[in-house]
Amino acid sequence: MAKPIFVLNGPNLNMLGTRQPEVYGYDTLADVEAKCRAVAADYGFEVVFAQSNHEGEIVELIQRARLEACGIVINPAAYTHTSVAIRDALVTCDMPKFEVHISNVHAREAFRHHSYVSDIATAVIAGLGIEGYLAAIRRLVQLV
Repeated sequence: MAKPIFVLNGPNLNMLGTRQPEVYGYDTLADVEAKCRAVAADYGFEVVFAQSNHEGEIVELIQRARLEACGIVINPAAYTHTSVAIRDALVTCDMPKFEVHISNVHAREAFRHHSYVSDIATAVIAGLGIEGYLAAIRRLVQLV
């Protein structure tokens, strides 16, 4: 069996479906997880799916992925714009890394335009809604 794909989610994504649905849609994080698992399974991969509101926990998940995963799909959420720690953890992972954002961060507030992750990511997907996760998985499996 191939190593799993880690799908990691940052702060407030546990509130998908109820938090600003005009921006993030009505799908819940459980919906995202189910769809990610289904797409990965189509290609013979499993998913380790996690969400945390705590930066250190996300860093620990990335460190775990470094040893256990074939690739990472990460929506760092608000930590995209603030976390050198998450960036530094991702740099240690020699595998495909996809940065995903549900909304088009470049069409939002100016502070959302900078990412500490984008320049080290294999690809960045923003503005496709939760379909961005699925696109990332489909591309990731082609690279491993």
